[in-house]
Amino acid sequence: MSFVNSDSDNNSFGSRNSIRTRRSRSGRRIYPRGNDDYMMPQDPIPFRPRKLVKHQTPQEAIDEFWAKFTTKAPGKATTVIPQNPYTAKVARKNAKATSSSTTTQASYETAAAMCRAKVEKIVQECRRVNKRYRDPHFDLEADLKLCRRDCLESLSNFEPLDNPGKDFRPGSAKRVVEIFDKPQFYIEGPTANDVRQGRDGDCWLMSALCTLSNKKGLIEKLCVAHDQDVGVYGFVFYRDGEWISEIVDDFLYLTKSDYDEKHWERVLFDELERVNPEEAYRKVYQSNSSALYFAQCQHPQETWLPLLEKCYAKAHGDYAAIEGGYGGEGIEDLTGGVTSEIFTTDILDKEYFWKEELLKVNQDFLFGCSTGVWGINWGERKGILELHSYSIQKAVDIDGKRLLRLKNPWGKGEWKGPWSDGSKEWTPEWLEKLDHRFGDDGDFWIAYEDLLQKYQAFERTRLFDETWQVSQIWTTVNVPWMLDYHDTHFSLRITKPGPVVIVLAQLDDRYFRGLHGQYKFELAFRVHKAGHEDYLVRSQAPYRMRRSVNVELDLEAGEYDIRVKIDAARLDRILPIETVIRNNAKKRREKLTRIGLAYDLAHSKGKIVESPEEKAAREAHEKRVKDKEQRDIKEKILERRRDDHHLNIKQLSRIQRREKKRKEKQKAKDTERRLRIKKGDEETDKPDEDGSEQRDQPDENHTVPSSLNGAGASKAKRRSPRSIPPADRFGRSASQGDAPPSSSYYESESDGGLISIESLSELSDHEMDLQVKAFMNNQLHKPVIVTPPSLRFEDELDEFERDPWNAVVVIGLRVYHKVDEEDKTKEVITLKVVRPNPYADSDEDDTAATEEDTKEGQDSKSKGLDVDDSAKDATLEGGVKDRKKSIVGNGEMQ
Repeated sequence: MSFVNSDSDNNSFGSRNSIRTRRSRSGRRIYPRGNDDYMMPQDPIPFRPRKLVKHQTPQEAIDEFWAKFTTKAPGKATTVIPQNPYTAKVARKNAKATSSSTTTQASYETAAAMCRAKVEKIVQECRRVNKRYRDPHFDLEADLKLCRRDCLESLSNFEPLDNPGKDFRPGSAKRVVEIFDKPQFYIEGPTANDVRQGRDGDCWLMSALCTLSNKKGLIEKLCVAHDQDVGVYGFVFYRDGEWISEIVDDFLYLTKSDYDEKHWERVLFDELERVNPEEAYRKVYQSNSSALYFAQCQHPQETWLPLLEKCYAKAHGDYAAIEGGYGGEGIEDLTGGVTSEIFTTDILDKEYFWKEELLKVNQDFLFGCSTGVWGINWGERKGILELHSYSIQKAVDIDGKRLLRLKNPWGKGEWKGPWSDGSKEWTPEWLEKLDHRFGDDGDFWIAYEDLLQKYQAFERTRLFDETWQVSQIWTTVNVPWMLDYHDTHFSLRITKPGPVVIVLAQLDDRYFRGLHGQYKFELAFRVHKAGHEDYLVRSQAPYRMRRSVNVELDLEAGEYDIRVKIDAARLDRILPIETVIRNNAKKRREKLTRIGLAYDLAHSKGKIVESPEEKAAREAHEKRVKDKEQRDIKEKILERRRDDHHLNIKQLSRIQRREKKRKEKQKAKDTERRLRIKKGDEETDKPDEDGSEQRDQPDENHTVPSSLNGAGASKAKRRSPRSIPPADRFGRSASQGDAPPSSSYYESESDGGLISIESLSELSDHEMDLQVKAFMNNQLHKPVIVTPPSLRFEDELDEFERDPWNAVVVIGLRVYHKVDEEDKTKEVITLKVVRPNPYADSDEDDTAATEEDTKEGQDSKSKGLDVDDSAKDATLEGGVKDRKKSIVGNGEMQ
């Protein structure tokens, strides 16, 4: 502890004016409070220079804001795993897949064949070593015992870092043969009554399975192969436009832990005397379907549902990844269909909707429904749960009654209005007609008018059979902050008229949850006849299911433009991908590797493949740039030669003038010397007092510029003529004076012995190329001077410059079309991505610019505002007839 005295006149230790101080850990002196008689010394306040205020017009300030708001280098991370060799393979496969149409069943058949091959390989391997199959990539038992929880929890991209799924608390994990007394995969086939939701929030998936069970064969198509003895099961699912296969073992989570692991539960259980308490504990808490932690079948020995749920969870990374969703998206993943969202308030003709839509349930369409879609809390409406997904099992029109049978995937909780269990509408005749039994099993009937009143949204999924073909193409686009139709669009060419289903989709981020980034996207598109401003149809705005949008219509043969609009929203509470990687790289290496690989493979779909037209445009642009650069360099070289030539001429002129003056003075002196000799003057010549003779001597170190032309360049260094000392005719020695040179000397050397500069010669092409190459090499190896960043406060980045707008999304267009038997081998649909040409140089090639302007003008016609946009009228051009035509078209496709 140190002490200091604030009074310079009083140095006594115990003086009233002495102040006791101490030092903090950082070394700073800390003074006590409460003494107001003296000014306490304080640390100096760092000087902050005053920030300069820019004087800008309002427009300049706005322009500067937007310039800082959007990133100068847009882009998205496409690979999370370093040096991932698999993404290139997927990109090449996707590039080949977009070149032709395939049947909707071709992808399923390929995935099913791969799944069977995997199961067969694993069975052979396990039987060879006499072991049951244990999935090293999704090992529930090891993951639970070692507290890794990678099979339960997703990667967290929230602050604070609470992993989704942290509330899951299964007690143990055991094999199917250890849980079930007599396990069977199917017992009388999969039905809606089999479905019982567990502790995972995947009611949407359970509802989808209930819906699938109404159409025979749909669930059976998902489980392709299995071997119960070995413990291996293979399933297929639909993801991002293609079917995939997935393999799991037979471990399942149980609610209760083992008998030997939980002390208090064991003490309570052992209060009753039992012959074999451990076996009794297993039968009560760890046997058959009721012991499972997640989904379970109603029958105690049936296993298909928990194994399918487990495989679906593995395909998406973990059990937490499948929490929350929409039944329509679940049906898409299980059937490969296309789901449309229909709000009850948007139905125009309810009679048509009943006859042409609902009565065809389980034929061309599958239906789900939900209510409370605009709410944020859970509630109930006469037994109907809000924010909960139900499946429509059946629709009947009997004796003037329009009734529908619905299924709650919980297996309990039913409608309590008319036609509910025990209501007055039921009679023995109606029970027999509808084959219904009362019971709290989640299965109930409801009238059509009550359905429209109590439910707010329907999810209708169209199914595709072997008569449909599909073409698809993917790309990556940069999404600007301004909401408008994108410059990049799709081109569709169809050779046969008929019904088509057009789907615009983004990647399903559920299977790389945690790495999906800070932006969410809503998609929309319009269909235009190529070159027409008016559109034929546009997609419905997505309010809940944002993964894809679609339209169904009949198209004539021809070319069409698909204009895309993408609404991006930034979620600041979501961590960026690089931060998630940094947070998990050390602690969850295996989890990050698996999810990162899924991310990389997904984004390889959107890798931009250069088309032949784009390659030709790029090469032409690069050639123009190179030629322009060489022309600029040649111009610089010629300009430098002209400047050097001009300077050399001026320098040589100065030298010649000095030499001429020196010779004139020397001639005068020599003349004077001859006169003295004639008079008999024998005095030895003496140098001038002022040293003019030395001053008149030329500079021996002076050199003529190296750029002088001619073979006599070496003569330019010749010394100026001096007096010649031979003996004169009077016999005087050299010491008595030099004899002056003859006058012919000055006449012949009147130019001072210096060469003249010729006119600037032209360089040959070869010489010019050599100089251009030397110039470019010099520029290439020129050291780059890195200036340190400015430390002035006015140069600090604002919040938008530190983290600018950078929204990038991978989107894909799928087109389903129905074909006849004779057209199955023909190329009916052709898709391509049309991007704006970044290499258009109107200053370089007027012809190319004219063609490019014409093409861009045609493309811009289909990029106008929607007809219901408030600014539409202001953007229309021409007279009334032209304006009307831009809205309704010319009537060809009406």
